[in-house]
Amino acid sequence: MSGHFEPLPGGGAAVALDDVEISIIRSLAVQLLELIGPGTAPADAPADPLAELFTEGPSEPPADPVLRRLFPDAYGDPGRTADSPARAAEQEASSAEFRRYTENDLRAGKRENALAVIRALDALAASGEGGAVLKLSPEESRQWLGALNDLRLAIGSRLEITDEDDTELLYRLADDDPRKPMVMAYLWLGGLQETLVSTLMP
Repeated sequence: MSGHFEPLPGGGAAVALDDVEISIIRSLAVQLLELIGPGTAPADAPADPLAELFTEGPSEPPADPVLRRLFPDAYGDPGRTADSPARAAEQEASSAEFRRYTENDLRAGKRENALAVIRALDALAASGEGGAVLKLSPEESRQWLGALNDLRLAIGSRLEITDEDDTELLYRLADDDPRKPMVMAYLWLGGLQETLVSTLMP
C-alpha cells in the first residue's frame, strides 16, 4: 500500500486508494467509533445545547488501555511516579477534575473525525480495479489527520508501542507473527499521516 497524500491547488489534499485500502481504513474507523462509544444523549433526543454544556463527564480514567491512550490523564507524567504521595494525590484530583469537564467534548470530537472518514469513504465511488482518488477540503483534511492519529494510537496501544525503539522492532517481526497485519496497518497509516501533515503545512 503505497498511497500518499498530495496537496490540492487552493488547499486540501488528495490520495489514490484502491478498494482494499478503502475497506481497511473504513473498518478501522468503524472499530474506533465502537470503542469511543455513543454520545451522552440518545440519538433521537432533541438537542439541548445548554444541557449538554453542563453535562459532566467521567472522573476516572477508562479501564481499556486503548481508551487510556486516547484520553490520557492531563496531569502527571505516565512514565514517572510522583515525588510524594501528596503530589500523587494532587495530580490524581486535578486529572479527575479536568477529565470531568473535558472528556465528553474530546470524545465528541474524535467521533466526528471518525465519522468524517467513514462518510468520505462511503461517498467515494470506486472506478474499476484502480480504486479512486479521494479529495479532501482543508477542514476534512484536519478531521482525517485527527482520525489517523487516533487510529495509530489505538493500534500502537494494542501492539504495546511506547517509544521509538518499539517501532524499530516492528520491522523485524517474522511473517508468521500474528501481530504482522496490525503492524502493517500501523506503519501504513503512519505514512498516510505524515504525508497528510505535509499537505497542511504552509
